Amino acid sequence: MLDRRSFLIRTTLATLAAGSVSPMAFARAATERRFVFIIQRGAADGIGMIMPVGDPAYGAVRHQFLEDATAGVKLDSMFTLHPALSTAAALFQKRQALFVHSVASPYRDRSHFDGQNVLETGGAAAYQTRDGWMNRLLSLLPQDGNRAIAVSATVPAALRGNHEVASYAPSVLPDASDDLLHRVTMLYQGDAQLHALWGEAMDTRRLAGDLAEGSGREAAATGALAAQLLAPSDGARIAMIETGGWDTHSAQRARLANGLKNLDAMLAALQSGLGPLWQQTLVLVATEFGRTVAVNGTGGTDHGTGTAAMLFGGGVRGGRVVADWPGLAAAQLYEGRDLRPTTRLDDVMSGAISAHFGLDPERTGAVLFPAIGRRAPMAGLVA
Repeated sequence: MLDRRSFLIRTTLATLAAGSVSPMAFARAATERRFVFIIQRGAADGIGMIMPVGDPAYGAVRHQFLEDATAGVKLDSMFTLHPALSTAAALFQKRQALFVHSVASPYRDRSHFDGQNVLETGGAAAYQTRDGWMNRLLSLLPQDGNRAIAVSATVPAALRGNHEVASYAPSVLPDASDDLLHRVTMLYQGDAQLHALWGEAMDTRRLAGDLAEGSGREAAATGALAAQLLAPSDGARIAMIETGGWDTHSAQRARLANGLKNLDAMLAALQSGLGPLWQQTLVLVATEFGRTVAVNGTGGTDHGTGTAAMLFGGGVRGGRVVADWPGLAAAQLYEGRDLRPTTRLDDVMSGAISAHFGLDPERTGAVLFPAIGRRAPMAGLVA
C-alpha cells in the first residue's frame, strides 16, 4: 500500500527526473519548525552581494561595479544590497532578512574542496570531522523515523552521518566547476594553439550559459519543490539546496548578477510555496569563503577569505546588517588581499539555529561544531 509519505517522495523523484533542477537534500524531523540551508558552492563574493559603499576605500577598489552599487537598495549608511536581490530587499523591508558581514569558517587556505568540507562538516580543519553538521542537528530534534534523502549524485557532506540518508542521482552528469575550468585555462596559457582554442570554447560556453540561465526558472522550480517537501504535516523539516556558479574569476559583474537573480527567484518561490509556514521557517545562505577585494585583469575576483551570510524567515530579527566591519584599505585586509573576517560563521549558525528550534545554544554549538573549542553562539538573530 502506498502511504502519503511514500507518495510524496516518489512524486518528488519523478518531478526531478522529468526536469532539470538543482540537487537538493532533505531530512525529516517531527517539529513544526522548518530549516533550509542553501550552500553557495564556489565562494560567493560577499562584498559584491552586500556592498560596503560607505567604506572610503570601496570606490577605488570596486569601481568596476559602482553602477550596481548605485542601483541597489540602501540597507544602512554603510551597506547596499545588490540590485538583483529584489525579493531579499522586500524581505529586508519586512524585517525578515538579516545579513551578517565579514564572516568566515575556521578555514583559511582558499581551496574550494577543503573549504566546502569545513563548511559542511563543521570541523576546524578540512577532513577532520567525518559526519556533517546537518546530520548531527537531527540528534537535537524530536525524530520520527530518522528519514532523510539526498537528491544529488552523492549525499552532501553536511548530511552524512549516523542518521540514514538515501540518495537519488539525476541521469545527467554535473557541469565542470568554474574552478576546474580556471585551472585548465592557466594550464593552457603558455600554449599558443591550445590557449586560443580553449579561449574560444570558453567564450561559447559563457554565452550559452548566460542564455540558458537568464530566466531563473530552474532556480524557482527548485525553491517551489523545496516548499512542496517542507509544507506537509508529515513532510520534511530540514532541507539543503546546492547552488553553484559563484566562482567568478572573470566577468564577475554579469555572472554574479545572474547567480543572485537565480538565488532571489529561489527564495521567492520558497516563500510563496510555504505560505503561512514561512513564519516558522529559517533559511541560511552561506558559502565556503569569500573573494579578493581587488578586481583582477579579467573583471573577476579570486579566492579570498571573509564574506557574508544571509538569514531569511518569518522569525528572523531582520532589517539590519550585523557587522564588525574591518575596512577595505590595504592595511586592513587579510594577508593584504582579502576582506578580514571578524565574525565566526559557526557562531552565527549555532546562534540562529538554536534560537529557531528553541535549543540550548551552548549545547547546539557543541553538537554542530565539536572540533571548535571556543564557542560564542551569536544571540539576537532569530526570535
